[in-house]
Amino acid sequence: MTQQFAERVTHVAPTGTRNAALSDLVAILEDHNRRKLDVIAPATALRFAGGNLRVQGVESMISEDGVTEVDGIYRPTAVADEHVADKLRIPLAYLRRMRADNVPLLDENVNAWLRSEPERRFMLRAFRGGTAPGGALAQGVVRALLSDSYKLMDNFDMLLAALDGVKRSGHPTQITGCDLTDRRMYVRVESEAVAVQARALLRGYRSPFDGRSGDELPLISAGFVITNSEVGSGAYTITPRAVIQVCRNDMTVTRDVMRAVHLGGRQEEGVVAWSGQTQRRTLELITSKTADAVRTFLSRDYVEATVRGMEAAAGTVLAEPAKTIEHVTKTLSIGAEAKDQILAHFVRGGQMTAAGVMQAITSTAQTLPDADHAAALEALAIPALTTAAAHA
Repeated sequence: MTQQFAERVTHVAPTGTRNAALSDLVAILEDHNRRKLDVIAPATALRFAGGNLRVQGVESMISEDGVTEVDGIYRPTAVADEHVADKLRIPLAYLRRMRADNVPLLDENVNAWLRSEPERRFMLRAFRGGTAPGGALAQGVVRALLSDSYKLMDNFDMLLAALDGVKRSGHPTQITGCDLTDRRMYVRVESEAVAVQARALLRGYRSPFDGRSGDELPLISAGFVITNSEVGSGAYTITPRAVIQVCRNDMTVTRDVMRAVHLGGRQEEGVVAWSGQTQRRTLELITSKTADAVRTFLSRDYVEATVRGMEAAAGTVLAEPAKTIEHVTKTLSIGAEAKDQILAHFVRGGQMTAAGVMQAITSTAQTLPDADHAAALEALAIPALTTAAAHA
């Protein structure tokens, strides 16, 4: 029955995007806001059926917008499956095997552990489905199963508050790309008005994308990336970035990250609706932090200090580049597939130094279709520089 019901589900808007314009990201987030459902539910109201989460017995909420129905069937994302495994202490690899090979056993395991602790409560973050033929509610999507004290900081609200902070700073900036995954939102901000010469860092480098030379365009711009997670995969952060103009490679400076964590008080059971006062305080803090970040990270002094800090290691010549890249990828736990891509980008970049390894990592990150993997790889660029120099 569950499978037949799922087949009747109407098409819903996309939940993610990669390298999108700001307007495209906003359109998706507005759709998310219309469909989102956040509820505190007891374990007794939750069960798995056919690999989906069935919610039953949670009171509907009546508001100015009408009646918000909670009971229904929700398909878990991969992130939600991770939360189920964590909250019920089921090994994640085993849960994934059951989902792939034995869904009835998955249902049995999850439901047994839910029944064993009926007093537990969870925050359920979901998207409501559309309307199926005949007027029935379509299957929804469960995005997260979190602590009942998780503080909601939604992407759309965070984005508007952050952009307000950028505007208040008065600094000229542009949004150069946006990503949205089941885990996080990424918004990349750059200011070409703040660019410094980096001849030592880019000497001998050429873009693996179009062959342009770093010697001819040895500029690095100031920037930062805004990230947020609605599903417990990290705090709201503002991380500075150095953007190499010749190839658009980005190096995130994770040591200087600013963050705001999702910690709140325990919530009552039922549909979650944060008070206007609480929301205003949170968003005012985000706006203020972002304005501070713009003033700090988009300054010539900050970018020059970042570049000078990399230059000492950057010029280290690699006698055996393949062995150095093998060592770097192993040390930083970079997978074999990415390692092969990094080596190919290193060769095309033509910079036979530790800086070339850093460049190869950041240019490889640009090509990855998964934004979470790309961000994680990009964050390893500067550690890769120092690791490569030390190994050589």
